[in-house]
Parts: sequence; C-alpha cells; structure tokens
Amino acid sequence: MCAIHQPNFFPRLSTLAKLFASDVWIVLDDVQFARRDYQHRARLGALADPGDRRWLSLATHLPQGRSTLVRDARLADPERCRRRVQQLTYQTYGRSLNWPAVKAVVDPVLEEFKSTKRTAAVAEASTLALLAAMGWPGTVVRSSELTARTGRSARLADLTVATGSRTYLCGRGGMRYVEPRAFAEAGVAVVPVLPPEISGPPWEHAQSISALWALAVVGARGLRRELQDAASPARGA
Repeated sequence: MCAIHQPNFFPRLSTLAKLFASDVWIVLDDVQFARRDYQHRARLGALADPGDRRWLSLATHLPQGRSTLVRDARLADPERCRRRVQQLTYQTYGRSLNWPAVKAVVDPVLEEFKSTKRTAAVAEASTLALLAAMGWPGTVVRSSELTARTGRSARLADLTVATGSRTYLCGRGGMRYVEPRAFAEAGVAVVPVLPPEISGPPWEHAQSISALWALAVVGARGLRRELQDAASPARGA
C-alpha cells in the first residue's frame, strides 16, 4: 500500500493518518514548490483552545522563483529557523503532560537544521519523526528516483507500480481529481483514507492544524491507537 505526498512540515493529522496506513511513502520532491501549501509551514493549535492558531513557518528561498522544485527550495536562515521552531513549539505545548513525547519529535528536527539548508529535508524529517513516534514500520522513497509519465493520475499510478505496490492510498483532496481509469489500467486500486468524523480530540481539527496538537493532547500511545484504528478500513480494503 502506497501513499504519495509532498514533504510537509509537522503535517496535519489527516496527512499523518494516510502515511501511517501505508507500507511505502513516496516523497513527492520533484514538483513545484507552493508557498500557500504546508511544505514549509505548520499551523499550531493552542493546547487548551485549538481554535487559537499560529503559523510556524520556515523562511524559504526559491532559487528558480516560482518554478523551483520542492527539493531545490532553500532555508533562508537555518539557524534562525531552528531557534524559532524550538521556541514556538515549547511555548505552545511545553505545559502539556505529554510534552516529552512532543519534544522527542521536535528534537530530531532541530538536529536536521544543523546538517542541511534544504527546506524539504527539514519538512521530511518532521514527518518521519512523527511516524517514528507512532511506530510506523514503512519505507520511504522519493519520486525523483523513479520513472513515471507526466499526467497527474498516470504519474501517481506509475509511481505506485514502481514501488511494487498495488494500492494507492488517497486523501480527501486527492479524491477530487484522481482519474480512476488511469489507475485501473495500471492494475492499481484507489482506496480513500479519510479521518474519522469525531467531535473531540484528536480528530476534530485533523485537517486544519499540525498533528503536534493531537500528540500533546492524547500522548504517543493514545495517538498510535487512534491511527491504528483509522488505518483499519484501508488495510482491510
């Protein structure tokens, strides 16, 4: 089972759930960088009131302007970004009883700043840190390492097949544009992975704020159980 997604900085729980349900995450690193997306920023929900939100952004330089690919985007000031991440995550979640679990996710990201100037590397590290905290046993490959056609759905189908997968896990946004025929021709099943429509933690803000909030509220064990339950329908498809 394969999920294909751009590297997101401390991704939303809806994105994390899709990746957690997969056996393979194809990091979509050779598409155009989008400043209005989540590739370089995360929306943090306040611990007591997740409706109170602030952006945690990585100042990013695009060497080729708007045509810059995700993998080529550069941190404008890595050290300043590192300090900002350290300070804002602690300010937002430091009072949580589950702060040690949050810190265990944030710390590897802080280390990543010391060895790279690529925004995508930091964003990918943040997602992998969350997945590791959830005990995800999957593997990671990058789209730039694989061969695929150029059409959107055809490319996604080709990337899925290139990893030996026969199921493409699709989020809510993707379900609006995927062309089933392209996947059917490649022998790939398309399975939606949608966050549970539950009022209350951790899912009520799954599509709008970073999964760090859910981790801070229910802890690593609690969130792992929630993700396992959410993945069950996809795994049984």
